[in-house]
Amino acid sequence: EQHSWSSIVRRNADRHQRCVSLCDAVDPLDYEEFIQQHQLLIDRDPLHDVLDFPQNDIEVVVLPRKIRTADPVVPEEPLEQWSSHVRDCVQCYTADWVVVKHNYRQHSSSCWIRDQSGERLTLVQAIPRQEFEVDNEQPVTNFSPDDESYRLESGISTSRQSVHSVDTPRGSWASFDLRNSVSDMLIPSLLERVPPETIDQLNEARRLEDRQNALFSLYPMQDEEEIIERRIPAEIPSENMGHRILVKCLQLKLDLEVEPIFASLALYDAKEKKKLSENFYFDMNAEGLKRMLTSHIPYSDISTLSRSCIFDITFPSSDLFLVIRLEKVLQGDINDCAEPYMKDDKNKDKIKANAVAACERLGKYRMPFAWTAIYVMSIINGVSSLERDSGSEKESTSSYSLDRKSSSSSFDQFRRKASDMGSLTRRGSLERRNASEKRRSWSPEDFSSSLDTFRPVTLTVQSFFKQESDRLRDEDLYKFLQDLKRPCSIMKKLKCIPGTLKLDISPCPEEYKYSLTPELSKLKPYPDEKGRPTKEILEFPAREVFVPHYSYRNLLYVYPKDLNFASRPGSARNIAVKVQLMSGEEEHHALPFIFGKSSCPEYTTEAYTSLPANLGDQHHLLFTFYHISCQRKVEQPVAETPVGYTWLPLLHEGRLQVGEMCLPVMMERPPPNYSYIPTEVMLPGTKWVDNHKGIFVVMLDAFSSVHTQDKYLDRFLNLCTILEEGSIPPRLGDIETELRNSISELALAKSEPLVKFLPLIINKLLLLIVKPPSVTGQILNIGQTSFEALAMLVNNVVALPEGHHDQNGRHSLLTTYITFQCSLPHPFGNQPSGYSPPQSPSGFAPRPLSLPPQRNRHLSRSSSNPDVHAQMADEEEVNVGSSRGLDRTSSVRNGPGQDNFMYISANSPPLKIVHEELALQWVVSNGSARDHAIANSWFFFELIYKSMVEHLATTQSVDAPRKMRFSEQFTDDVTTLVTTITSDVISRCNKDAKPTQSLNSSLAFFLYDLLSVMDRGYVFTLIKNYCKQMSAKISSLPDAVNLISLKLDFLRIVCSHEHFVALNLPFGTPFTPSSAPSSPNPSIASSASQSSFLSTLVGGDKMSFAELSPEFRQQHFLVGLVLSDLATVLEMQNPGLHSKVVNIIRNLMTCHDCDPRYTEPDCKARVAALYLPLLGIVMDALPQLHGCQLETRGRMLLPGIDNLETQNAVDQHAINMAIAGSGIYSVKPPEQSMPFQQSWKCALSSETTRNLLICFLWVIKNVNNNLLKHWWMELSSQRLQQLLEVLNICISCFEYKGKKSIKRCSQQIFRKTTDIKSRLEDVILGQGSARSEMMMRRKDRNPPSPGWPGDRLRWRKEQMAYRPTSDMPERPRAEVETDAHIEGNLATEASFIILDTLERIVQVASQADNLQGLLGVVLKVLLHALARNQSTCVLQNMFATQRSIVFKFPNLLFDEETEQCADLCLRLLKHCSSNMADVRSQASGSLYLLMRQNFEIGNNFARVKMQVTMSLSSLVGTSQSVSEESLRRSLKTILVYAEEDTELQDTTFPEQVKDLVFNLHMILSDTVKMKEFQEDPEMLLDLMYRIAKGYQNSPNLRLTWLANMAQKHMERNNHTEAAMCLVHSAALVAEYLHMLEDQPHLPIGAVGLETITPNVLEESAVSDDVLSPEEEGVCLGKDFTESGLVGLLEHAASSFLTAGMYEAVNDVYKILIPIAEANRDYKKLSNIHSKLHDAFTRVDQLQGKRVFGTYFRVGFYGAKFGDLNGEEFIYKEPTLTKLPEIFSRLEIFYAERFGSENIVIIKDSKSVDPANLDPEKAYIQITYVEPFFEAYEARHRLTYFDRNFNIKRFVYATPFTPRGRAHGELHEQYKRKTILTTANHFPYIKTRIQVVDRKQIVLTPIEVAIEDIQKKTMELAQATHQEPPDPKILQMVLQGCIGTTVNQGPMEIAHVFLSDLSNGQKIPTKLQNKLRLCFKDFSKKCSDALKKNKNLIGSDQRDYQRELERNYQRFTERLMPLITIRNERQPYAKK
Repeated sequence: EQHSWSSIVRRNADRHQRCVSLCDAVDPLDYEEFIQQHQLLIDRDPLHDVLDFPQNDIEVVVLPRKIRTADPVVPEEPLEQWSSHVRDCVQCYTADWVVVKHNYRQHSSSCWIRDQSGERLTLVQAIPRQEFEVDNEQPVTNFSPDDESYRLESGISTSRQSVHSVDTPRGSWASFDLRNSVSDMLIPSLLERVPPETIDQLNEARRLEDRQNALFSLYPMQDEEEIIERRIPAEIPSENMGHRILVKCLQLKLDLEVEPIFASLALYDAKEKKKLSENFYFDMNAEGLKRMLTSHIPYSDISTLSRSCIFDITFPSSDLFLVIRLEKVLQGDINDCAEPYMKDDKNKDKIKANAVAACERLGKYRMPFAWTAIYVMSIINGVSSLERDSGSEKESTSSYSLDRKSSSSSFDQFRRKASDMGSLTRRGSLERRNASEKRRSWSPEDFSSSLDTFRPVTLTVQSFFKQESDRLRDEDLYKFLQDLKRPCSIMKKLKCIPGTLKLDISPCPEEYKYSLTPELSKLKPYPDEKGRPTKEILEFPAREVFVPHYSYRNLLYVYPKDLNFASRPGSARNIAVKVQLMSGEEEHHALPFIFGKSSCPEYTTEAYTSLPANLGDQHHLLFTFYHISCQRKVEQPVAETPVGYTWLPLLHEGRLQVGEMCLPVMMERPPPNYSYIPTEVMLPGTKWVDNHKGIFVVMLDAFSSVHTQDKYLDRFLNLCTILEEGSIPPRLGDIETELRNSISELALAKSEPLVKFLPLIINKLLLLIVKPPSVTGQILNIGQTSFEALAMLVNNVVALPEGHHDQNGRHSLLTTYITFQCSLPHPFGNQPSGYSPPQSPSGFAPRPLSLPPQRNRHLSRSSSNPDVHAQMADEEEVNVGSSRGLDRTSSVRNGPGQDNFMYISANSPPLKIVHEELALQWVVSNGSARDHAIANSWFFFELIYKSMVEHLATTQSVDAPRKMRFSEQFTDDVTTLVTTITSDVISRCNKDAKPTQSLNSSLAFFLYDLLSVMDRGYVFTLIKNYCKQMSAKISSLPDAVNLISLKLDFLRIVCSHEHFVALNLPFGTPFTPSSAPSSPNPSIASSASQSSFLSTLVGGDKMSFAELSPEFRQQHFLVGLVLSDLATVLEMQNPGLHSKVVNIIRNLMTCHDCDPRYTEPDCKARVAALYLPLLGIVMDALPQLHGCQLETRGRMLLPGIDNLETQNAVDQHAINMAIAGSGIYSVKPPEQSMPFQQSWKCALSSETTRNLLICFLWVIKNVNNNLLKHWWMELSSQRLQQLLEVLNICISCFEYKGKKSIKRCSQQIFRKTTDIKSRLEDVILGQGSARSEMMMRRKDRNPPSPGWPGDRLRWRKEQMAYRPTSDMPERPRAEVETDAHIEGNLATEASFIILDTLERIVQVASQADNLQGLLGVVLKVLLHALARNQSTCVLQNMFATQRSIVFKFPNLLFDEETEQCADLCLRLLKHCSSNMADVRSQASGSLYLLMRQNFEIGNNFARVKMQVTMSLSSLVGTSQSVSEESLRRSLKTILVYAEEDTELQDTTFPEQVKDLVFNLHMILSDTVKMKEFQEDPEMLLDLMYRIAKGYQNSPNLRLTWLANMAQKHMERNNHTEAAMCLVHSAALVAEYLHMLEDQPHLPIGAVGLETITPNVLEESAVSDDVLSPEEEGVCLGKDFTESGLVGLLEHAASSFLTAGMYEAVNDVYKILIPIAEANRDYKKLSNIHSKLHDAFTRVDQLQGKRVFGTYFRVGFYGAKFGDLNGEEFIYKEPTLTKLPEIFSRLEIFYAERFGSENIVIIKDSKSVDPANLDPEKAYIQITYVEPFFEAYEARHRLTYFDRNFNIKRFVYATPFTPRGRAHGELHEQYKRKTILTTANHFPYIKTRIQVVDRKQIVLTPIEVAIEDIQKKTMELAQATHQEPPDPKILQMVLQGCIGTTVNQGPMEIAHVFLSDLSNGQKIPTKLQNKLRLCFKDFSKKCSDALKKNKNLIGSDQRDYQRELERNYQRFTERLMPLITIRNERQPYAKK
């Protein structure tokens, strides 16, 4: 002992020394140097793969760009003619992506996108289903169903009858033979004698079967919001494609077919009044009709054959319409032309001839003819919203029908008449139709998803609206469309043309064969030239689309709108306009237009063309106007006459002209060089229509990825082009200022064009930063301006509402840019072959556009790319910056025309490096530029990082030593940057939370990234500096919650690195030993630790690697930081931070657990060793753990450590100081003063506790077994005990709660918390308040407890534990099953880990003498585990461990301390009653062995016999769920073991077992009856009373049953009765203690308690022999001690206090005071006296206001009551119970048993004659009774309490008259008083007591009168002497006594009984004399009352007083003669 104490002192001293260094941040090791020095050790280590970063950690790869067209779309002009701007654009739209690829990043939680439901599904399939009793609880059966004989024999009636149980003989069940029962399977080889070592080995092997490898795979995933280290991967750029709809035209024909009809289709939005697509022209004419036009259309392009098209809808709207327009050949007036189509014209030949003539002459001109529209919503819904107007007539509407194509044709066709004009036919489910019919209002999200998933529709239109000639504009169309949505009269007026249009409409598949783009480029797949093409229709989006351009597109749409020729002389009715795109002024300069029209381009409402790549001033649009003559006239042989000309230059000041223009029209052909002069200029000698006014309105719309259509962007790009091409026009002046201004003004650009050209603009800015242009050898100074502009642009993009941000504020557009689109200029020369970035700065060549993207044969292909979005999985990639040397030989410079590519001049300075320049610019920036950079720091950090990696790839230094990779200047800049940004975080932390969080995260991510490429020791120093800066600030603030939270976020992000384990150098320490021999260790940073700690000796400093020592924190730097913060944050009073810090650890372990690199047990052990200090931290936090207070903490402590020092409250500031330095021990007491009583520590929430403990279990599960044992051998027994405490809490924390509980969890999320009750306690006890518990999160599943600033919490009421369950939706069954499956496995694995650990501790404890005391604690923990829900496989192993411990250490159970034995017996019996045979079999085996072992030790097993009997009694008395059938089987199994145990056959053991089993069976059978009366409280307690009485000779069991009864009483709020049960228990104990040893301060047996209640004498020992066999262990419970007695009495006192029986409290304490005095327990004495003071104060306060129980006599009559028939009881009911209440209670109760028709309540109190009752019915007579006292008794019972306590006689009166009526005249009014005596005094241990005696007294009328007057006199006296006086009551009583109106009042009584005395002749009888005296007294009291009243009344009542006095005067005058006798001396007459 001496030795161990000194070692403790020494260790504490060490700790204090260490604490000094812990307050400072530890300097990390120089990582690179350390790795280099120990390379040999690493190489030899079997786990060398995970000790350092792998070789191929990072690569730079080229990802092929996905191009949809067969060939890339590029300008048609030759490459040499492209301007540098066009080249940049083309390069931007064709180059492949250069991507940095992290080959192991998928192991980091920052990239871990987990498919939750998928993982759960896989998991459920992989893991076994655990079986739990809690899920299999059948309704409890009382006897086996087929055991009818048992029921009959055991005297239990099979009908539901009440059995009166007081006198039933106890042996009536005995005829049931237990031997006929069935036993369970016996455990093989249980009875064999096997050495304990062998048993332990077998047990261990069995525990390892079917175990779960990954603990965290079973644990709920974290909330999404928790995972702050998640960076959403950038989306791979792609073309903007909305919802695509495929429309196929199957048929178009009019009823009259005489000429070709041309159709066009377009999308319109009626609400926005906007056209959403270009027109799709299709030609469905038969060949014969087409031939009518051959003279005009000699050739038609393949694209004109298209009959199907694909529409894109980016912004779905519920007002979309497909508008179909029909045109025909020009023929004159629309009305005339349409006439034949609308009526059945007989003269078809004439019509045909006219048509042929029109086609011949005017075949190239068209006229609008008809139209119709289709509401897109109706296609999606497929419902009859297509009907226009159900009452409409056929000709008034265009109608159509739908035919829904269904995948299954077996459905009956559901048809519905859509009105006369068509039918809606849908094959499909009727339900869907109804559902969608209900949905009149659609949200855009619903609509969007429906657009992609609706079932294909075939739609038939059966008529068209005729085109009205005055309604040709779009505005008219929008009006019609709105009317189409709702049926109205306007539409009925429209004329219709009959015809048929059939369309097929469906969602478009991903790839569709034979498709063309709007430019008519072929799309993949385009197998051959044979297919009819499908056209993609260009979308005109309803609003801005913020997606960068993806491919080259340069289209111009021309819409001639309006021409006013009113003022033009001459005929100009039918006007056609010809639009030409001219590149000069001659006819041959006309460029081709693109058309999807089947006719020539001259006449149209929409024309579009592909613009030339190099637009010049010469390019313009020429419009020629013709007059078309429809009628053939002799003087006009040609059909067309030019009538006007106008033109429009495309460029204006270098920018493309778009928008609406109003142009004047010239009457003659324009003069030469007209195209350079705008039409606004009036050329001399030219003639203009209407005097040069603007009369022609034309609209131009460009869809171009070359022209930005924004003046600021155009200006910037134009200047860049000028500088690049070196042709600076003199008009520009100072080019530097111009350029600088244009750069600054980029911020003013409109958002949409900026986003569309974003990659191009940012690439340009980066190029300007790195390589500013030089003019005449002078370099322009624009780096800073460019950086400012870049910061501003980034800021503008981030502020866009479009695009999405991740939780760290990263904008999707910019992440995509950095990951894929950025083209970083690197210095020329070291370019890796095949690596051509998208942009083309100096020294780079673009790849020839005619060639496919370059590939180089020497490059390896990277086979997988986790960083790139899933879409890329199948595409090939080219590995560029591969970690191995790159082939420098093959040159890239092979593209044409590259020398003039960018401003490359011989004397141009070397290119700077992007990351160096960015860092420098950032460091020197200030003002708004710095603010914007800080606000979007993530962008710059990620760009710097990308540049660093590309730089390593281009310089082929991916494998260079890390210290030599980057320049010193760059590292200095990074250091400065990190320092200043840390300061920014600190200074802003309390201002704006969100931006500061984002800045902090960005910095963390930057350092996280740097760990992959830079010197890791350097990065560690940056991390240390950050922590140091933060800590300094934290320690100076009174409340630093925000900063601490940021620091934790920072650590979480940095530590989520995929090589986290390698970064912590897990080798060479005592706990992470390599198998290789250790090498000598060079000095580590500080000179103090020179000793070689790499040795794996179990030396003095071995322990330091299991604690947060400086050595540990230096070598395992990152883990050290996290664990230090964990320890310090747990000391703080902030649940939010607790949750956050615990989740960091949990997150790390989740990653390790699921990481395929660490699946090997050795490897996992190495990783787990890094977390060893966590065990100590959790043990130190023991008092804070949720549930610590709930477990039996006090009892688990070892003896002798009760006098712990109490830790005083520590202020928050001190804690901040501690966390600042992560000084774990600086604020904690040394280990020896165990921190169990630290009141200041903030308890952890159940959620946080669970998360912390799962980490604790993970470490214990995975650390090497032997290492743990070695470490534990070094620990003090106290420390190990804390470990056991933690395990004990783990048991309840991870207990499986059952499917019912899971089902109750909220629908939204299954939050696996520890049980709901504990959360309720949190809320109720204020531990985190209701607000805190309500502010739960999604999600997740593990919300941090709230209450701290900056926590991202949302209200989530549905997860509240205390919501009423009624409104909680039930969770789907399958989900519950899955949850239960996983949760069951988690609980099982947790139990196994705990069991393994207990076994290890047993091994450690049994080897060390000083640890023997732990074994008892181990057993307690094991018993606790057995008490919880466990799966069958765990239970089997637990029982095996329990048997092993009991076998090895029997003294744990059979020594003096019996609690363990009692607990074990109870647990075993509980499991013997299990419904599961396996569990029963194990439990009965364990129980049998326990008996056998007890017998072998002492030749009898009284101890176990006693405990088992008590346990069974306790179990069946209190538990609702005990299955008798199961218990019976287990008892039978024990019998079988006893019979088969050959070794002990010759002893008394088998016989003793048999006796015990039969006794147990008897108790069980009693319980069967109890179960039957579960609903009848009185009957149930009678039965329990009987069972307790049956144990009169078995004190322990009697005590148990008294306790059961007390429990039942408390449940029903009968606290007085509960107290009585406790008093009886105390009497029993007192009796035992008195017999054992007569102590003067203890009561003399039960008699000593008689003052409390006379009933206790029942507990006097029957005879000495009951208690004599002491060695049998009869009274060996913990209650049969002095402290047990005190406990029972104190409990009784508190129950009396609750019940308001304050005087009884005094009686109880009278017994306790001498005991406390004898023990000199002054604290207890003070406590007792204060309680007595309270009790007496209450008595005084409540005088006259107290009410006690109410008593009723209840008689039962009728055979139905069985034994109760004819019995009478006194029932004690709660205070103030009225007669009707007990009537209804009993009536309802028995009506349920026997049927309401069979129950009769007798409401009077007359004697009942059973002969007069109906034998088929049950009668209950209920009478109110009062306590009865003889005169001598009444004198002693002065107070109201005295008259209601310890009473056993009751009285009730029944009035009667000789004539049989109840009431009559005074002279015939008799009264019968019935006095009942009960078997015991009330209050007793039950609330009804049988009546054992009844006595009747009949009072004669005069006696009745005497009683009446005496009662009135008493009332008067009371009212007179009341204090304070109450005049109202006084007057009321007086009025009743002497008021004139009182009939049968006192005067009447005197008159009836005393009138014969008035003449003085008659001698009064004894009773008359008594009545006379009563009247005298009465008169005196009236007089007193009148006097008193006179003093009390005011002047207003004087008259009333006088009236009363007159009445009194009159009364006495009449009374006096009757009560005054003249000769007083005459003797009394005999009565």
